Amino acid sequence: MEQEQDSRKSNGYMSSKIHFSKEVKNAIDKVLKSDDPMDSTDFNTVDYINQLFPNEQSLVGIDDTIQRMQCEVTLIDENIRSVVRGQTNTGQDGQMALNEAQKVITSLYEHILDVKSRAERTEEMVKEITRDIKQLDCAKRNLTSAITALKRLHMLVGGIESLNMFIEKRSYGEILNPLQAISEVNQHFQQYSEIDEIKNLSQNVEKIQIKLAKQISEDFKDAFSAKLNSKDSNGQSRLSLNQLSEACKVISVLEPRVKKDLLKWFIAQQLEEYVQLFHENQDIAWLDKIDKRYAWLKRHLLDFEDKFGDVFPLDWEVSERITVEFCRLTRQQLSQIMAKRVSEIDVRLLLFAINKTQAFEQLLSKRFTGVTLGFAITDKTASYTENNADLNNTALPCVFQDQIGSCFKSHLGIYIKSIDRNLTELMEKFVEQTKEPFKIAEAKTTVYPSSADLFVFYKKCMVQCNQLSNDQPMYDLALVFKKYLREYAVKVLEFSTPKILTNSTSIGKSMSLLTRDMQNLSSAAGQVFQNLLKEGDTQRFSKDELIRICCVLTTAEYCLETVQQLEDKLKEKVTLAYVNKIDMSEEKDVFHRIISSCIQLLVQDLEAGCEASLQAMSKIQWQSISNVGDQSAFISTICSNFKHTVPVIRDTLATSRKYFTQFCHKFVNTFIPKFINVLYKCKLTLSDGSNNVLGCEQLLLDTHSLKTALLDLPSIGSSVNRKAPTSFTKVVIKDMTRAEMIIKVVMTPVQPPAHFTQQVLKLLPDITISEYQKILDMKAVKRVDQLQLIDLFKHTASTAAIAGLSDDVESVQELLTSPNVSESSSNIEVTLNLSSESSDVTSGNSNGNQSTASTVPISTPKRNFIFSVGNFTGSSNSNTDGSSSMNDRGRIRKLENLIKKRLP
Repeated sequence: MEQEQDSRKSNGYMSSKIHFSKEVKNAIDKVLKSDDPMDSTDFNTVDYINQLFPNEQSLVGIDDTIQRMQCEVTLIDENIRSVVRGQTNTGQDGQMALNEAQKVITSLYEHILDVKSRAERTEEMVKEITRDIKQLDCAKRNLTSAITALKRLHMLVGGIESLNMFIEKRSYGEILNPLQAISEVNQHFQQYSEIDEIKNLSQNVEKIQIKLAKQISEDFKDAFSAKLNSKDSNGQSRLSLNQLSEACKVISVLEPRVKKDLLKWFIAQQLEEYVQLFHENQDIAWLDKIDKRYAWLKRHLLDFEDKFGDVFPLDWEVSERITVEFCRLTRQQLSQIMAKRVSEIDVRLLLFAINKTQAFEQLLSKRFTGVTLGFAITDKTASYTENNADLNNTALPCVFQDQIGSCFKSHLGIYIKSIDRNLTELMEKFVEQTKEPFKIAEAKTTVYPSSADLFVFYKKCMVQCNQLSNDQPMYDLALVFKKYLREYAVKVLEFSTPKILTNSTSIGKSMSLLTRDMQNLSSAAGQVFQNLLKEGDTQRFSKDELIRICCVLTTAEYCLETVQQLEDKLKEKVTLAYVNKIDMSEEKDVFHRIISSCIQLLVQDLEAGCEASLQAMSKIQWQSISNVGDQSAFISTICSNFKHTVPVIRDTLATSRKYFTQFCHKFVNTFIPKFINVLYKCKLTLSDGSNNVLGCEQLLLDTHSLKTALLDLPSIGSSVNRKAPTSFTKVVIKDMTRAEMIIKVVMTPVQPPAHFTQQVLKLLPDITISEYQKILDMKAVKRVDQLQLIDLFKHTASTAAIAGLSDDVESVQELLTSPNVSESSSNIEVTLNLSSESSDVTSGNSNGNQSTASTVPISTPKRNFIFSVGNFTGSSNSNTDGSSSMNDRGRIRKLENLIKKRLP
């Protein structure tokens, strides 16, 4: 092996290392795929050996590995040897092939040189043969050009003479063809302009064109002069219409400027009567007679086309040009006259003028193609016009739009102000309607008809404004819409919503009776005393007032949905510059607020109906009840209140089921905490300190009856038994079950205290200290005994928190009573976060002030444990071997994990 390697080195195989590029390496890897780590470019022998022998035990198989490696080396050497031997004859064969290829290339090169020399000799022979032919061909071309130039020169000279003769005779029909020919010939001779004779002829042609243009213009002016004499000013006869038509064809050949000047004069001459007739000093020029302007143009176009329609070529579009100039003059005159008499413009006159103008512009768009305005009518548009002109005029492309009407856009503020005034009057009408009782049976809807009338008016205004302008006026109209949406919400919806009079308002109303009419003092004083006597009574809504509140809610819901559609429509109609400026989120918030206010009023009314029953519940001598019967009278009163109030609300909100569900949710979220607060006031203890079990059972029965009534609240009094929403059912079951658990806790004897505390934590796991103290008050426990029970409760609750409420209570107790942990247990400080705010919230519910509780759902605050865990390092007196120390650490870590699981 060593000798063979030495021979390879001597042969140069291993003298240098071959380096391949990255692309070559990738190609080799694709062809010769190998999973052997030795084939990788970043092969590391140390890593490879460590991988084969990761530990001492793996060294047992080192001999097998070495033997396997030697076999692989032997195999590779044999392969290399066979490849090297196979390459021995390859060099000789390649050399022979190379020599043969060189011989073939030499022979081919000689053959190419021979072909090239023959081609050169052939080319020389062809040149010799065709030399005379080329000379003859060049002579022929020169002769033909000379003959053509002479013919054109003769034509030019003869044409100039004949043109001068035709011009003198005004024979425009005979001028057209020679003039076209001479113009083309003159263009041909422009390349010979350095020749004097040719230059003079070109100048003569230009003089003829100028003379011809001037003469035809004078002939037109004489022909259309106001004087209807048969002769012009020079005594010559006027040209006939046929001659004028031939003269127009001649002008079409001349420069475009001639045609433009002639049309400008002719159109001004045609509209001269219009300018004088509708001068701003004339009465007929004002907006109230704007239709007479358009009638004049119709008559004039009919008369013009009847008399002179055959004079001008069709491609001149003379009628359309007259119409375009008429629109420009009309727009200018109207702008000037409106600027001077702006104080005389009212919305009716403005809309009249705009409507007449728009109708006239649509008529012009149907009559003309708009070519003179830069519009090119396509075949598709023409086909559409022919097929659909009688079906829908507004669908046609209005090419004349705003040709006149743009002068009115600066005065559209008058229209917006008119809309503002109309909406003010409409709002006053709506306010008057709210003072009358709303009859649902006649209206067949719970939505105020005024809201639909308002949005119908909005739609008409929007459509009309879109026809006038979809720019700044449309945005101004959107601002007006926003203003009156807010006014409708305040003046109509909020104004018609019944209110519950508080004590302060009733006293103020009573005092106003004394100061309003001092002449009838006795009657006023009697009314004051009567109001003062009624101050203790609960304010309730009548059935009609409940229905009105529900109608306000459904109307606000309708307005909320329609406002969104209105905003989308306005953004669709207005120009792109104002799209992002249109925002009605504030108005939608107003209607959201009205809906919430209505739901709150309904909740307050239903709560007010239960207030007297809850007061009666707190005044019952529960400790004196001697037997358990049916549900108590106060529960029956509450259920009766539900049956009389909820069906009215549900039926009226039949089209707004989601808001009825919100009403039910809000009611139970405020009523059940209030019921629990009253429950804490009930005294269930006998004179000897023991519980009256019959009173507790009766109260438990009443609580269960109330729970059933609340679950049935959404469908109470309904012939259709619809299942209550799941979210509503969960809230009722959760909160009312808590009330039942409170009663069951009260039924549990205080002695022994440990058992009582465990029952409290079992039935009410999230009870707070303030709630625990209220339960002790219900059981008439003395203050001294309450302190001991509270301390025991804290200790038991903290122990339960440390244990994570685990079922393995014995292991926890063993953990806590372990002597090794007792020394380090002093590092664990367990405190209860008894926030004064939570007890204030709990006690504040019993003060009778439900304004906050009605708006914010009250949930029972959960007990919050805050643990300050010390450094768990175990006992300082650990054994020397460390086994006891590790055991203690393991137990302490287990305790720490249990505490962390319990913590939020």
